[in-house]
Amino acid sequence: MTATLQQSRQGRVLILTIANAAHRNALGPEIYAEGIRALSHARNNKDIGSVVIVGEGTIFSAGGNIQRLQANRQLSLTVQEESIDGLHAWIETIGTYPKPVIAAIEGAAAGAGFSLALACDFIVAASDAIFVMAYSNIALSPDGGGSWRLTHALPRQLVNELLMCGERIGAQRLHDLGVVNQITPAGSALGAALELADRLCGRAANALTSIKALVNQAGHNALTDHLKLERDHFVANLHHANAGTGIPAFLSRQHPRYE
Repeated sequence: MTATLQQSRQGRVLILTIANAAHRNALGPEIYAEGIRALSHARNNKDIGSVVIVGEGTIFSAGGNIQRLQANRQLSLTVQEESIDGLHAWIETIGTYPKPVIAAIEGAAAGAGFSLALACDFIVAASDAIFVMAYSNIALSPDGGGSWRLTHALPRQLVNELLMCGERIGAQRLHDLGVVNQITPAGSALGAALELADRLCGRAANALTSIKALVNQAGHNALTDHLKLERDHFVANLHHANAGTGIPAFLSRQHPRYE
């Protein structure tokens, strides 16, 4: 069965489901391309307020397809380069996508699957979920931005343990470290992620877009430059129609309905 990224909707939430049961929801070029297309089409669709990425069944994703990697060793280096470029294009698309993206994790998020989860704006994980980057177990190194994001989120020594030793880390520990947003009972990660997505859909889209952009840029900007960005976003949002709804609603203790 061909690996696919299935699309469905629940209200204003777009659900992207990694479907590759024969290979434990392994990722590949077809899924990367479908992910980019899905987010590109949803980008300016006002009927979509947030996105949830989930794996079919009881596992999020095993990461790369080991059989594909073995076969690629017999091909030109450009074959694997192009495959990784596809993954990285999807990762960057998630980062620049102006709406919240939530990973719903059941079972394992391994290798590039872990990197994919880290690329999302929120991670909701089942209590028994496991995260692992075992690249070094087969003499490989990370892709998908995993080493970059872990290094920005965790102490260097722990990152080395996860990457060099290929150690598993549980959802609860990642929650304690601030990487996972919410822990749920096993089997309920998607439901909790959809509840979070619904809450986000009720907030002003322009404000969430600004916040995502500011957070993504904060680690690269000098404070003076970032203060200017905050000013520009604040002023633009103050004069947006949604502030004309939100401020009076707050003052009158009513629930706002944003455009």
